[in-house]
Amino acid sequence: MKADRLLSILLLLQSRERISHVELAERLEVSVRTVYRDVEALSAAGVPVWTERGRSGGVRLLPGYRTDVTGLTNDEARALFVLAAEGTHDALGLGEAIRSALRKVMAALPAPHRGEAERTSERVLVDPVRWMHGIETASDAHLAELQHAAFTDRRLRLTYRSGDAREPRGHTVDPYGLVSKAGVWYLVADRDGEPRLFRADRVLAAAVTDEPVHRRPGQNLATVWALLRERFESLPDGLRVHCRVHREQLELFQRLFASQLVAPPHPTDGGWARAELAFRELPDVRGLLSLGATVEVLDPPEARAELAAVVAELATLYSAPA
Repeated sequence: MKADRLLSILLLLQSRERISHVELAERLEVSVRTVYRDVEALSAAGVPVWTERGRSGGVRLLPGYRTDVTGLTNDEARALFVLAAEGTHDALGLGEAIRSALRKVMAALPAPHRGEAERTSERVLVDPVRWMHGIETASDAHLAELQHAAFTDRRLRLTYRSGDAREPRGHTVDPYGLVSKAGVWYLVADRDGEPRLFRADRVLAAAVTDEPVHRRPGQNLATVWALLRERFESLPDGLRVHCRVHREQLELFQRLFASQLVAPPHPTDGGWARAELAFRELPDVRGLLSLGATVEVLDPPEARAELAAVVAELATLYSAPA
């Protein structure tokens, strides 16, 4: 703890011309007397630090003295200030930790690099969520259990609802770790010795067991995730849908369904454009209802029937008194 305090004092002094003993004590959550002793320890270790008494006094470093405790290059420092994607660390309970770490790195950077790092944090923002999509997250309790199992190398019992299943099912899995992709958390795990992907927001219950995890030899989170991602991206397009889109909504349509578009929409007469989409499963076409009557599915018939059934259910629901 003392070594950590001494490093913190040194980093703070490098970022400020002068700091009072009282402020140092408050920041480090120690007594003023402890701060005096720590400053003496720094001086004894050869750090050119001294104390000035009086109203404008405080702790100072010799002007121009720098120590690059990070060893970071300019590009490495800039890269660190891009890594903190919004929401990712907060979801794991590490939001304040990453902010504190970046503050320490900023204080430790050599003066020529500090301006570039500050500009990077002000000019570059990483938002992992697609347009018009809210962040879909698991409850904090479930995500914490998934994280705990992965970090402690324990097997995990899940109650999980698959996207195409009516009833949830129980699974005992061997976790490799967690992946955040486009704002959605996934658990990467083996089930019965086979790699599987579980969306965290579909986990209804999670319990860490006392059994040690049984991972396949030679496999880790990166290798299993790469395999699962390749499998998913190489799946054949299960359903081709032809539709027409009103031109006033065409830009929004292309943003919402960019990953499903087979080719750019082409205009037709009457203020409409024709488009072809590829969906993996029939229920996926329900997303087109978000644009209401400005999108019409033309074929296949089963896609039109799917949307008609959903609309009929909604009409029945809203025709009755609340």
